[in-house]
Amino acid sequence: MIKNEFVAHSEDDTQRIAIQLAKVIIQQGLGGLTFYLNGDLGAGKTTFTRHLVQALGHNGNVKSPTYTLVEPYEIEDIKLFHFDLYRLADAEELEFMGIRDYFNDNSMCLIEWAEKGWGLLAKADVEVNIKIDNVGDDNRLFEFVATSDAGERLLSALTR
Repeated sequence: MIKNEFVAHSEDDTQRIAIQLAKVIIQQGLGGLTFYLNGDLGAGKTTFTRHLVQALGHNGNVKSPTYTLVEPYEIEDIKLFHFDLYRLADAEELEFMGIRDYFNDNSMCLIEWAEKGWGLLAKADVEVNIKIDNVGDDNRLFEFVATSDAGERLLSALTR
């Protein structure tokens, strides 16, 4: 299992981490990736996602899908989907929205609160665990854990 850790002391550092990851994704041309973003409320999951989506080439705003469950983005030939399942009342709602159709070789899925969709989501290639270093502090610990072969290829190219 490959695991990489980074410390962000500011949002600018978070952006630099996202840019590094985006460069590796672009270099490897990996569609079909699924990321689970784990962390407490306010840990920075949406902030990291915004910077990653923009670093991958999206020029517009990146909205939080807290109320819509999913925000779609098209970046060249990849469809990127940002899910926030925090307000999901029942995992069965994901079946009604055709959740399985989102996971394919031409898409990338970034999923916050993935545990709420247990059993209906594709397995993560990379889990991104974000922890607040000290409460009231801007420091964040980012831990990237590969959970598939594609995730291992990606993280083996990601340097600190």
